[in-house]
Amino acid sequence: MRLARVALSSGETRIASVNESDLQLLDLTQVDNTRRLSDILHAKDPLGLAKFLIDQKADPIPLNEVRFLAPIDLQEVWAAGVTYKRSQVARMEESETGASHYDRVYTAPRPELFFKATPGRVAGPGQVLRVRYDSNWSVPEPEFTLVISPQGRLVGYTIGNDMSARDIEGENPLYLPQAKLYKQCAGLGPCVLLAGGELGLEATQITLTITRDGSTVFSGDTNLGQMARTFDDLINWLYRENDLPTGAFLMTGTGIVPDDDFTLEDGDSVSIEITGIGTLTNPIVKDGAP
Repeated sequence: MRLARVALSSGETRIASVNESDLQLLDLTQVDNTRRLSDILHAKDPLGLAKFLIDQKADPIPLNEVRFLAPIDLQEVWAAGVTYKRSQVARMEESETGASHYDRVYTAPRPELFFKATPGRVAGPGQVLRVRYDSNWSVPEPEFTLVISPQGRLVGYTIGNDMSARDIEGENPLYLPQAKLYKQCAGLGPCVLLAGGELGLEATQITLTITRDGSTVFSGDTNLGQMARTFDDLINWLYRENDLPTGAFLMTGTGIVPDDDFTLEDGDSVSIEITGIGTLTNPIVKDGAP
């Protein structure tokens, strides 16, 4: 089951269950203390609660009649790095001074985890993502993203775009926060696929497509079977000595890295498709220096 935050044609924001061609609105007034998408996600039984809340009196709405919003409320957004072999190689290539650090973290018990965004820095489908004006080598990072409850329980999955200024990070690994965390630096959406049962890792395909002036300038794909770490491992490390009372989104790293001579430009469009979740598309902006 997929859940989403959507804006109706009236401007009202609602929570909905997403089908292939339409969606069904949820009536959150049926249960006390259930007012947000995160209230459902963090419930003891998210799937059972979501099914109960479906508004049986409301007609299904075609997907093209709503605007999908980022599926985030008050959660923090975190990210993991160097979880795919391709990411390890790329990070070593971009950083002469820190190459050995990336090599070691790929096989170390402790993963690389970093704070990525507050909700206000997150863009939903169709909303702008930004390249820093002081970066000349920036790329999107398409990432399978875990949705985690305050208690550290995996409750769902979504698509994440971990925008990255590779030249800033490559200059010095200590510049990682500036390379990763800035306004409009993260994309999430279009919906949350509720966790339940076994997830076929190799069957879960991640595809990145970047277009410029109507033409594809980069495309690549990978699958979750290429990850070197497990979801449980990443979650356990994130919640170790850490309180996340509003829950978290955890981007799990990228296995798709454009060639070193590629950088995003103002006006590009980035689309990330993941099996079972959908497609997250965002336009890219880059301002001139102030």
